Amino acid sequence: MQITDISKAKAQLSALVEKVMAGEEVIIGKAGKPVARLVKYEKSRQPRRPGALKEKIKIADDFDVLPDDMAEAFGMVNQ
Repeated sequence: MQITDISKAKAQLSALVEKVMAGEEVIIGKAGKPVARLVKYEKSRQPRRPGALKEKIKIADDFDVLPDDMAEAFGMVNQ
């Protein structure tokens, strides 16, 4: 695994993007340790399905009510 230092990556971003477009993976490092990976973007093959989480997420009835101490800190009064 070859690590490209972050300062070199800044100076050679266009060349690194070309490598990624050709199918290579680029690892960017800081102080010799890998911190990021550049890979080719691939669009999702499945279209988004609206409502996929319908009835799976519940929001409490008091979701919008601040605890008394927070309401006081914001100069508000809970109702």
